[in-house]
Amino acid sequence: MKLSSSFLIAILLLQVFTEALATDHSDKFPAQIGGAGKEDEAALTKKVYHHAKINCRYACGRRCRKASRKNVCSRACTTCCRRCNCVPPGTYGNTHLCPCYAKLKTHGGHPKCP
Repeated sequence: MKLSSSFLIAILLLQVFTEALATDHSDKFPAQIGGAGKEDEAALTKKVYHHAKINCRYACGRRCRKASRKNVCSRACTTCCRRCNCVPPGTYGNTHLCPCYAKLKTHGGHPKCP
């Protein structure tokens, strides 16, 4: 009888402790470390999504298949693809579908990506 009552009391105490640990005390203890502001809090809670890498060799081969200088086109396209992780569809144009690809420029200010 004493053994079962002490076992019951131990289970109740364990339940009280687990509930106390599970409660949210964020109103009493704000999560500010060293004067962290809203920007730091947003950076801690921001979810980062990583997109799967595309096969640049295949995508650039498709993009440059009608180019007169395939090696030059393929080399430039592969560089752009690795930086942007996208290649616009088709053999020419459609750069609005891949803004990073369209923004890359050469030192002379010309579009880098074919």
